[in-house]
Amino acid sequence: MIEFKSVSKTYPNGVIGLKDVSVTINEGELVVIVGLSGAGKSTFLRSINRLNEISSGEILISGRSITRAKGKDLRIMRRDIGMIFQSFNLVKRSSVLKNVLAGRVGYHSTARTLTGMFPKEDLELAFESLKKVGIEQKAYMRADELSGGQQQRVAIARTLAQQAKILLADEPIASLDPVTTIQVMDDIARINKEMNITTIVNLHHIDLAKKYATRILGFREGKLVFDGPVEEATDEIFDYIYNGKTEELAEV
Repeated sequence: MIEFKSVSKTYPNGVIGLKDVSVTINEGELVVIVGLSGAGKSTFLRSINRLNEISSGEILISGRSITRAKGKDLRIMRRDIGMIFQSFNLVKRSSVLKNVLAGRVGYHSTARTLTGMFPKEDLELAFESLKKVGIEQKAYMRADELSGGQQQRVAIARTLAQQAKILLADEPIASLDPVTTIQVMDDIARINKEMNITTIVNLHHIDLAKKYATRILGFREGKLVFDGPVEEATDEIFDYIYNGKTEELAEV
């Protein structure tokens, strides 16, 4: 469970990212966040693992405050939170396998991870994670030899090897073509269902939000203006969230 309690964020330049957001996301949900650029979607998502520090309020994960966590406690909490980025965030010159093993770094000492000497159990977990996204045969290829969709699958496999309990995906399909977009979103939805990983995804495309989400959060100017199941997210609701620009953002 993830709880936002009266969370606000104001950036140093005065831009308001979040305005008094209170919401609870339950274990195993697949939540899609929608809204215009600058509405607060990424700020909300990145506040969960403290890539963005909030200005006020508190965020709890399974009843523990990540807002107040420090040192070892913060590292342990972050270990349970996997992140998928728009730009994949892979080490392009390293092998696919080494990129996936990066998900195990939080479980070992700095000395062990610097030498790259991961135990057999980690290797087995890495291969199993690659198998779950269908690219285990690419394990020894360099990451930059893969297509964009395959690189995003490596990023997903990395979070699986991390054994994350929460999966955050910040515009994970923005760099992908339409066919690959569906494949990656299918992978994310299947993993959410099969492994009961709480999954929060930022998306621009309304049709994809309707197709994959079990629940939609709509942000506008830093405020949470809609929170409900897909069935309640009417065209009128989306029109309000997107300030009348829904036709420009609908998936073709």
